[in-house]
Amino acid sequence: MRSASALAGETTRPLEYLTGFANHFATEALPGALPQGRNSPQRCAYGLYAEQLSGSAFTAPRHANRHSWLYRIRPAAVQGEFRPLAHPGLLGRFGELPAPPDPLRWSALPVPAEPTDFIDGLLTAGGTGSSDAHSGCAIHWYRANRSMQERFFYDADGELLIVPQHGRVRLASELGVLEVEPQEIVVVPRGVRFRVELTDGAARGYICENFGAPLKLPDLGPIGSNGLANPRDFLTPVAWYEEREGPMELVAKFGGALWSAALDHSPLDVVAWHGNHAPYKYDLRRFNTIGSVSYDHPDPSIFLVLQSVSDTPGVDAIDFVIFPPRWLVMQDTFRPPWFHRNIASEFMGLIHGLYDAKGGGFEPGGSSLHNCMTAHGPDAETFERASRADTDTPQRISDTMAFMFETRTLIRPAPQALALPQRQRDYARCWQGLAKRFNANAREPR
Repeated sequence: MRSASALAGETTRPLEYLTGFANHFATEALPGALPQGRNSPQRCAYGLYAEQLSGSAFTAPRHANRHSWLYRIRPAAVQGEFRPLAHPGLLGRFGELPAPPDPLRWSALPVPAEPTDFIDGLLTAGGTGSSDAHSGCAIHWYRANRSMQERFFYDADGELLIVPQHGRVRLASELGVLEVEPQEIVVVPRGVRFRVELTDGAARGYICENFGAPLKLPDLGPIGSNGLANPRDFLTPVAWYEEREGPMELVAKFGGALWSAALDHSPLDVVAWHGNHAPYKYDLRRFNTIGSVSYDHPDPSIFLVLQSVSDTPGVDAIDFVIFPPRWLVMQDTFRPPWFHRNIASEFMGLIHGLYDAKGGGFEPGGSSLHNCMTAHGPDAETFERASRADTDTPQRISDTMAFMFETRTLIRPAPQALALPQRQRDYARCWQGLAKRFNANAREPR
């Protein structure tokens, strides 16, 4: 990763270095704010407080250890008492929810008509596991039409993988500012405080709330040194701070529920920081797509951007996979994704354009859920078209950007998601046109 100095606003040039074990960043908004030679000196420059933010166990191996030292105007502990904050759209526990094995699909959710910020516009689609056990994930939609005003948020339950679909957002965090647009993603680590501002007046997108091991780049194995998402394309912010006072609110997601505490100052007051527990962004359009150049449609694992590893080697807790623009050149091959049933559960979204495995009904902003062993694949229209396509001719899929949150466990849909008017209750009809083609007397393909 590298510091996104162009995105941070008024800051000095960042200090940056790379350790032999993991990416480690150092950045200061005022010269000399970072102490040298020690993390917690007796007295910090500018009257700052030293505070460590740990995103992993203290004893985690160096390559997996995530923490940052923050040098801030006030410690994060300077806040009021937390009180429960009701939120009808947010669900934090999934163990007792029934999960139908049916394929599910939703049209794009509209942006609310009433003034709604990022927190108020959250709506849970479903989830699995438990934040208490640091296992599993929750999947949410976000919809907003106003910036967070004197309001800040952090998630103690997990890290947030935010996938904008409509509208640019400005994510102002304790560790700096990131500007994010559709076809980019941003990851906010567990515990980092931030505010979401809307650049275009309205915004909509998807969130994977990861309860387990932090997301990381996958190993490339036989692919070699290069390919998929390249580390150089991930951006972290430089130091940036607010020195503002007045009545404000801090909202925490903790134990599956929201809590609210009063503040008398902005918590985005970190003047300098160093470490690797920090927000980062990535432009999905920079993904280096790998694919077959001979025959057959490869497994979607070749489109893996980020993974949360599990305790089982080779089996991830969460995969974040994308389906970007690419060439299809496989000969004598059914080029779209084939019919399949997976042990994994798949939540898909469409950010932009068209998805090549569906002829209609899957629109930008829409979503689908195919749980463990739920049969799915190309609809009847797509099957007929692809079965008769000229596979001696390369095909360019250019107007597309779809993604998938994939997990080894069952994604239990939230009751409010099942009841939405945007749920396409006739979704399964898209396969009913697949007529019987079998003929025991005709061996040659028809």
